[in-house]
Amino acid sequence: MPVFDYDPPDRFVAGALGQPGARAFFLQARAEGRLTTVALEKLQVEALAGRLDELLDEVLRKSGGTAHVPALAPADLADNGPLEQPIDEEFRVGTMALGWDEEDAKVVIEAQEIVDEDDFEGPEPAVLRVRITAGVARAFSQRALRLVAAGRPPCPLCGQPLDAAGHICVRLNGYRGGEVAS
Repeated sequence: MPVFDYDPPDRFVAGALGQPGARAFFLQARAEGRLTTVALEKLQVEALAGRLDELLDEVLRKSGGTAHVPALAPADLADNGPLEQPIDEEFRVGTMALGWDEEDAKVVIEAQEIVDEDDFEGPEPAVLRVRITAGVARAFSQRALRLVAAGRPPCPLCGQPLDAAGHICVRLNGYRGGEVAS
């Protein structure tokens, strides 16, 4: 089982390639000349960002405000740069885990390779493990949420993504601008 361990990374970001509606999403970690890129789904990026903010809010709440956890992403930690090239995907993410290392005051993120549940004899799944400060985690979350929001706009009626080629809205019973959808 390869473990890609970054403690701490020089850079840890979520990014996407392609046009809205056909984007591929990635996590990238870089440190000491190493670069690891893993692929994941848009919903996984959104869930990771949301859970990171929830975890940090909970750490701050439980500490009574004494933990070194910023309430918002520090502006000096913002990373708006593109994904680093080349994009060589190590694996596709299946499950993710988050934790708070109280001793080091760091967030631990683990992204595990997707596995075939029927393959009991296969190798152990690969893991990307990143340990980052609370400020870096807030900045990561802010970028990831902007990335997800930059996709196709939602339909005002049903909330499904609108395509440039049209949209079959379930709230209009399959009608599209007066035409029957096929």
